[in-house]
Amino acid sequence: MSRATQATVNLKALRHNLGRVKQLAPKSKTIAVIKADGYGHGIVRAAKALEEADKFGVASLDEALELRSNGIRKPIVLLEGVFEASEFSKAGLQNAEIVIHHISQLEMLEDYARTASSAASRMSVWLKIDTGMHRLGFPPDIVPIVWQRLQAIPLVKEMNVMTHLANADDPKDIVTKMQLQLFDKVTRGLQAPRSIANSGGILGWPETHADYVRPGIMLYGVTPFNSGAGLDHDLQPVMTLSSALIAINYQKKNSAIGYGGEWVCPEDMLVGVVAIGYGDGYPRHAKSGTPVLVNGKRARLIGRVSMDMICVDLREQPDAKAGDPVIVWGDGLPVEEVARCADTIGYELLCHVTQRVKFVEKN
Repeated sequence: MSRATQATVNLKALRHNLGRVKQLAPKSKTIAVIKADGYGHGIVRAAKALEEADKFGVASLDEALELRSNGIRKPIVLLEGVFEASEFSKAGLQNAEIVIHHISQLEMLEDYARTASSAASRMSVWLKIDTGMHRLGFPPDIVPIVWQRLQAIPLVKEMNVMTHLANADDPKDIVTKMQLQLFDKVTRGLQAPRSIANSGGILGWPETHADYVRPGIMLYGVTPFNSGAGLDHDLQPVMTLSSALIAINYQKKNSAIGYGGEWVCPEDMLVGVVAIGYGDGYPRHAKSGTPVLVNGKRARLIGRVSMDMICVDLREQPDAKAGDPVIVWGDGLPVEEVARCADTIGYELLCHVTQRVKFVEKN
């Protein structure tokens, strides 16, 4: 029998979460963000399940080419744009829309257009404006000049404008409102579709919905906010990471468990060993007390996480036996809760599930 560790991807939940986006932003089109291998769920798998989205958002041309090679024909937005001039022609052939966020990219596009053949594909462009994230995007004061230069490029067939929200994960933070006001001011008079809202904007800031919303983490059932879980917003967890007990040991009081002996048994007790560890993507820095589900009931992680195994406290499950199922996050146990116990975020845990974990689709 093979190792029990697997990630179950619930495609019905993925489609449900896209439906929630459409309910929350009914007047907006949707760019479903499936970068980083679909946030760890599989980029092609996610694209096929999210066929009701209007477009897909990816980080790079390589991700777009993977989608195209697997029969995905929907428009794709390259959220980081291109990294070298040679990618413009490839992007055009693949009907990929290009984000232009830096002067170097604008200059590359101008140079490419001057030397491109008359048969070169025209492309849609997204002009990204920095309204407060201070990561990617043109400063507001030069946007009119950039807009004019883009309009003068014959290969640009359609113009769009976008920005990215920095603090939308906190519904009480005033930065989002300030960013929206600045974006509205800078783009006033520009005749182009607009995109502002990420998952936080979709859930917490209806005024940011604009022409296109860009849901990312919420598609996978995880809250973008600093507290709570996706279930609070009628989002369903898409990935359930699970394994099984491979040993149950009776340990005496004062027995030290695992590497470093940091956790010591406070009494005679049962300790379970689960076949999952940081080699599978379970967070090494998860603290003792992090919840897991054994036979659907809560138990606690004890001791350090190993590469292939974790140990759990089975004092409340005296009838547990080797082979019993264990869920470390997903159905019944929000990944957000596990992430907080490891001082990280759900995004990271989902993206870090490793290749040796077997992925199983659930329809």
